[in-house]
Amino acid sequence: MEQQEYAVGLDIGTTKIVAMIGRKNEYGKLEILGVGRSKSLGVHRGVVNNITQTITSIQQAVSQAESVSGIKIKDVTVGIAGQHIRSLQHSDYITRGDSEVVIDQDDIATLCNQVFKLVMLPGEEIIHVLPQEYKIDGQSDVKEPVGMYGGRLEANFHVVVGQVASIRNIYRCVKSADLELKNITLEPLASADAVLSQEEKEAGVALIDIGGGTTDLAIFKDGIIRHTAVVPQGGNIITQDIKEGCSIIEKQAELLKTKFGSAWPGENKENEIVSIPGLRGREPKEITLKNLSKIIHARVIEILETVFVEIKNYGHDEPKKQLIAGVVLTGGGSQLKHIKQLAEYVTGMPSRIGYPNEHLAGDSDTESTSPLFATAVGLVMKGLEEQHKEEEVEEAPDAVVEDVKEETLHIEEEEEHHSVSDEVKKKGIFDAWATKFKEFLDKAE
Repeated sequence: MEQQEYAVGLDIGTTKIVAMIGRKNEYGKLEILGVGRSKSLGVHRGVVNNITQTITSIQQAVSQAESVSGIKIKDVTVGIAGQHIRSLQHSDYITRGDSEVVIDQDDIATLCNQVFKLVMLPGEEIIHVLPQEYKIDGQSDVKEPVGMYGGRLEANFHVVVGQVASIRNIYRCVKSADLELKNITLEPLASADAVLSQEEKEAGVALIDIGGGTTDLAIFKDGIIRHTAVVPQGGNIITQDIKEGCSIIEKQAELLKTKFGSAWPGENKENEIVSIPGLRGREPKEITLKNLSKIIHARVIEILETVFVEIKNYGHDEPKKQLIAGVVLTGGGSQLKHIKQLAEYVTGMPSRIGYPNEHLAGDSDTESTSPLFATAVGLVMKGLEEQHKEEEVEEAPDAVVEDVKEETLHIEEEEEHHSVSDEVKKKGIFDAWATKFKEFLDKAE
């Protein structure tokens, strides 16, 4: 099997590390060839805090995926999250030299590169610059400016920022595990690709990805990403509460949460009791399920209310920003019983659990379609999308490219007007930035 036929997503989470290999089948659906998962030992709240343990966990997950699929993994698309991630809105513009020449990808690349030069706080780096609406000579709500005439090109951007040290640590772990980091993507964006439909993104939706150490939020409206945030609380903090509240060990607390846990205390009767084996000959402990769900309920309410503050910051009350499709819950934490009803209660919006099965082939196993693997599925999709772009560039005949140039621009004016590198022209804005970023990380070692 050729390398180009498949892509690999590597989800470096707080509780688990997942390596997933996938390819597109003849119907354009994603076929999962192999999944490897290992316990994540060196990551805390989405941030690497032990390089050696993280490398070992990555190697275990990759090795498992390789043995299942029979494919040797070389490069991966990695997701990034963590409490250091923040986002901001920014507007910028460029004044074009000749308004008689149509706007092309080079102008958009120049505008985006200008945003990448924004001065951030010490130790921070821009991860994504995501264009929203464009304005041309004051004409607003332009979705696609390429091919239009105008002198002043303006745009609103959603800028995602993260700590350089955290990004560099992830890169070091991937490289030390004998893998090549092909692309780095914000995890809420990957999860959104896997579980949201285009109709939901158009109508307005808030994706809440409840992971082990963090809860990620991505808000879409009119098909465009509007707001992202990472809340430094997840499923692990619920387990910790159960451990302390019931005076039991962490392994038992995790089992209690997944087997008997509920986010809605009213569902349990007072006489429903579960017995926990005692340690080393000690008496077993009896815990009422009502008390267990009260502990879970209190923490889940706190997480959802923190996320809801971010949704309010976006301004969902305004008629133009209304989230008609409501809330979609995904990630391991979304498997908690009655969490959907609790999300509706806290936010006052309709909600559903997001399964990454919309883009998967019909014969996919139940493990792949679990909300637990939403981010990994999204990362594989992202990797395949990047490959497709590269293949399109390679396959485009030079003659066709020349014809397009002659139809849209005067060659002399084009040579004078544009100063963006050939790499940006070929690969597009994000690919060129990814290459520059990889060079920056290589130099930083």
